[in-house]
Amino acid sequence: MQLIPGGIFTMGSDNHYPEEAPARKVKVSSFWLDTHPVTNAEFAAFVADTGYVTTAETAPKLEDYPDADPSLLRPASSLFVPPQQPVPLHNPFAWWRLEAGASWKHPYGPDSDIEGLADHPVVHVSHEDASQYAEWAGKRLPTEAEWERAARGGLEGTAYAWGEELTPGGKMLANFWQGSFPWQNSLEDGYLRTSPIGTYPANPFGLYDMIGNVWEWTSDWYAEGAAVATGPGCCVPENPRGGERDRSYENGTTGFPRKVLKGGSHLCAENYCRRYRPASRYPQTIDTSTSHIGFRCARDA
Repeated sequence: MQLIPGGIFTMGSDNHYPEEAPARKVKVSSFWLDTHPVTNAEFAAFVADTGYVTTAETAPKLEDYPDADPSLLRPASSLFVPPQQPVPLHNPFAWWRLEAGASWKHPYGPDSDIEGLADHPVVHVSHEDASQYAEWAGKRLPTEAEWERAARGGLEGTAYAWGEELTPGGKMLANFWQGSFPWQNSLEDGYLRTSPIGTYPANPFGLYDMIGNVWEWTSDWYAEGAAVATGPGCCVPENPRGGERDRSYENGTTGFPRKVLKGGSHLCAENYCRRYRPASRYPQTIDTSTSHIGFRCARDA
């Protein structure tokens, strides 16, 4: 872990997606953060020690999904499957498939395994899975403000974690999608899916893969407007937290509440989901696991 110095910084952005606005000053206390996302090897050690069974390995209960076809309530997780031709970008089901048997041990489907992927970020983990690992490790999940403070590495107000250019001098500094998402990847960074931790340079705080590779869970409930997360008052909010659980549901619907994801993933592209930035944030239901969501842990200083 690395000690992240506390201080005041500009959180959010007024220049990108609306849910990131407004850019505002917040203050966080010093805290410790894992230098990299939790890897398959680290998660395997947790499972071996505890016998833990992840959400993706557990059949959903009918009472939690009353409108579902009972035949579909089997262990599964969301898997990215690239189409063979261009597809409308408003329909994510054109590249996402609920894959029976996909899990952290079988990241590309039931016939795959994690051999050769020990140093890749663990994926197909729900928020509960991440929280259980953090508790076992004597840690916790970071807040959204902590995560963004760490990702910025002390750089104030820049678009990217390393400055204002996505690929300065043509240099790849994170694992994201190059080409026309979701069907054509030029693989300029060499990776179609996840990459080993430490493939790209650490940021000034000594942290790897804060941007791209996998989205990362935080402990904050999602609020539709980032301004909600700042709290009331005229002063700089200190250690701000997100919204309320009961208000984190999508458009007031029932189902599952949502937590904040940060950092983007290997599926973020210039033509789609340009969220490979510290200010980016995305809501994800807590029951969901996918092939591009992982996590890292924090600890109080």
